Amino acid sequence: MSIFGKIKDAIFGKKAQAAEPAAPATPAAGSVGAALDAATSAMASAAAAPAPISEVDVEAILSAEAANAGQPLNWRTSIVDLMKLLGIDPSLDNRKALAQELGYTGELNGSAEMNIWLHKAVMRELAANGGRVPADLTD
Repeated sequence: MSIFGKIKDAIFGKKAQAAEPAAPATPAAGSVGAALDAATSAMASAAAAPAPISEVDVEAILSAEAANAGQPLNWRTSIVDLMKLLGIDPSLDNRKALAQELGYTGELNGSAEMNIWLHKAVMRELAANGGRVPADLTD
């Protein structure tokens, strides 16, 4: 799995996955009443199926995680602290891989420039994938 995929999964969790609808029962052959019952049941199941979550409050989730982290982590500006908060190894190798995934064109040397770009790019990608991210974290 990609580094960004791990970040997204850690924030969005299982909420981002749509629930699988149950398979409708198969009616007995030749039974019109059973066929109508099955069709009605299938329509009711489709209507009752949970809608996929379209937006996840990234700031609220990360703030709650930070409050329980047991150490001060500045996830709002630091890609290293963000990765630590999510339980993802923030090593230079992982940050290089993340930079390549997200299209960074500068030197992959762990510089402040690279890390700042990475943080903004991750926040923009989270927003593009259904996360509600404050504008000051994506600019």
